[in-house]
Amino acid sequence: MSSRLPAQGPAASDPVRGLSRRRLLRHTMATAGALLAAGPLSGCASPASASGASSLSVWDLFQGGDGMLMDEMIEAVSKGALGAEGFEVDRTILDWGPSYYTKLAMSAAGGRASDVAAMHLSRLAGYAPGGLVDPFDLGLLAEFGVTAEDFTPAVWSRTQHAGNVYAIPLDVHPFIVFYDKKAAERAGLLAPSGELAPMGSPEALLEAGKALAEATGEAGILFGHVTDTAQNWRLFAGLYAQTGAEFGLPDGGPPAIDVDSAVRVVTLMTRLFDGKTNPNNLDYNGALAAFTDGRGGMAMLGEWELPTLQKSGLDLGAAPFPQVFDRPAVYTDSHSFVLPHQDDPDPARRREAHRYVAQVLRQSLTWAAAGHIPAYQPVLAEPEYAGLQPQSSYANAAEVAVLDPPNWFAGAGSNFQNRMCQPLQSALLGDTTAEKAVRQMIREADTLLRQPNPVA
Repeated sequence: MSSRLPAQGPAASDPVRGLSRRRLLRHTMATAGALLAAGPLSGCASPASASGASSLSVWDLFQGGDGMLMDEMIEAVSKGALGAEGFEVDRTILDWGPSYYTKLAMSAAGGRASDVAAMHLSRLAGYAPGGLVDPFDLGLLAEFGVTAEDFTPAVWSRTQHAGNVYAIPLDVHPFIVFYDKKAAERAGLLAPSGELAPMGSPEALLEAGKALAEATGEAGILFGHVTDTAQNWRLFAGLYAQTGAEFGLPDGGPPAIDVDSAVRVVTLMTRLFDGKTNPNNLDYNGALAAFTDGRGGMAMLGEWELPTLQKSGLDLGAAPFPQVFDRPAVYTDSHSFVLPHQDDPDPARRREAHRYVAQVLRQSLTWAAAGHIPAYQPVLAEPEYAGLQPQSSYANAAEVAVLDPPNWFAGAGSNFQNRMCQPLQSALLGDTTAEKAVRQMIREADTLLRQPNPVA
């Protein structure tokens, strides 16, 4: 992941996999909701088709390094890892972004869904209420060794709708801090353990930026946000959650936002990225390049940048996003598995889908190589995971994970995140005040909330 990136009357037969007119309209509206939440999209690709009667069709959005790791995990379970029976898997890889979620919705509405698909957990509220994904059978999952107790409550709580579980998390991918250990040591920011010491207050974070700037002779803390559709929101949302305030998006509005807490957060963001100690005008790639070139002591990034940073030659450290307000909280999302809706699923294939998800979770030590925190807690308890550095240094971020507020238009790659980022960018660039930026965020959220929820 990256920011880089019902009709009235009796039911009638419909040629699309037996959908009634009422159900087809409901699914069509839900698909329209996916389009609206996503923004612009490209054309829809053909759905996955099984290469044989026993093939399990799987859709995901994992490309590059993540894609190769997923290949490795699928190969392991296909061959029967850990003594289990293997699978024949027909995997389809689609582009990450708005178009993926539109295609997923269209496949479920049109009766052409895969057996299993990947979904950001933050997007579930746009799919489960409209019947675009089907619930998991927790009894089946338990039979294959996966239970609710295997996940942190902070993440598991977001898998549910109307009393059913609709998503099984593969990972937690938080917005964290990476740092140059040598610079952090010179700045006096390391604990005796060699890890980043706690900060505990906004002032401590500001002082850390100054100390890192002095230690590097250049920038202290780097953050790329200009023209980015997610970065400002990630930083704001994590800090806002630390204040203990709620950022609620109730259907119909108005948004439930603590204005004082929000202004407090945006004010800190503008003080931190003052354009002097810490640059305020970097885009995503500019901040990433500056950090890898040693032109800053710390960078605020998603953990998914770990493979890139490990190639830089830095003495690299990483930590959960520092707690500077009242309670620990780290902005995150989660790649999860869902069962796209099928009108008449074959019980044997559904059973295999559950078994497949359970088996892939057991392979998530491989997934951790890319920086992602395995959501399946038994993997975190393995000695091999403790030996992964710096991944194990920020694993406890999963315990205080905070995702986007649940609503059909929010979540990864959504227009909501983009609309929150724009006023925040104006504040960081000095074009508006913190108070005005927060008022604009509230107006943007209220506009989205006044749009009818097509999956209600």
